[in-house]
Amino acid sequence: MGHDTTQYDRRDDVRYGLGDPRGPDFLSPPPPRTWPQDDPFRRPPPSEPWALPAYDEPRRNRRGGPGRAVAAAVIAALLAGGVAGGVAGRVTAGEPFTGLSQSEAGPVSAGTGSLSDVAARVQASVVSVEVRAAGARGTGSGFVIDRQGHVLTNAHVVEGGGRVTVVLADQRRVAARVVGSDQALDLAVLAIPAQQSPQPLTFGRFSAVRVGDPVIALGSPLGLQGTVTGGIVSALNRQVRLGEGGAGTALQTDASINPGNSGGPLVNARGEVIGVNTAIATLMRGGSGGSIGIGFAIPADRARQGAQRLVR
Repeated sequence: MGHDTTQYDRRDDVRYGLGDPRGPDFLSPPPPRTWPQDDPFRRPPPSEPWALPAYDEPRRNRRGGPGRAVAAAVIAALLAGGVAGGVAGRVTAGEPFTGLSQSEAGPVSAGTGSLSDVAARVQASVVSVEVRAAGARGTGSGFVIDRQGHVLTNAHVVEGGGRVTVVLADQRRVAARVVGSDQALDLAVLAIPAQQSPQPLTFGRFSAVRVGDPVIALGSPLGLQGTVTGGIVSALNRQVRLGEGGAGTALQTDASINPGNSGGPLVNARGEVIGVNTAIATLMRGGSGGSIGIGFAIPADRARQGAQRLVR
């Protein structure tokens, strides 16, 4: 069923999901197939992950043919553009890199704090990431990770280069540079001037995360900066494939995640980052559906280690 988009003030020059829908592919075991064997889910023709029918959004050439089958009964769409190639060049952000902070706390206990209080504490550190290239503008999310002005996002958000702008929570627009990106991890680090950087967020420990823990996802879905959605940790160690063939485990959540959330933080009830929002599962063949309550995030430990490698 098509979506009625007449109520949305969408701009034709803004792309809320760059590139073709891809990964994560479920590796083992795949869900049981519920569609006829002669009509398996296949990679869709070139389209945007959020291609609403009333708008003729600009399209991006895709790599690979449309006949490549997806092994699972559901396909998951990256929430912004295709992954940037390789590891990009390194650009320093001014002050010496001092490492990323990580909490020593254990599992979150009941009554730790209201999610509204958590959102109020962390929102200032969450940013919108705009990438303008070849006449189109893509929007993703990110968050500040240290006091030197480094911002973590997904590699696929900054695919293709172009001018990168970070929009802070107070609506200040700051020019940013790509410090480095890793296509296998689907992580990228940006640099903004340290004197203009908000306070950094603290990474939690994946070992302290439990199924059922309350979480909130923050970011700019469809360009709506400052959006906060809530849910729980639905599963741990979900076997998925992210980025350009990078296989690993992801954290699954039912917090609403949509195109534009890519690179934003998934935080626990203490305000610690436990994951980087990266992908959603969708039942639509075109990969253009929104959240169905199955979202995936790169675990905090892997994101923190990857970010430190890119900065150093």
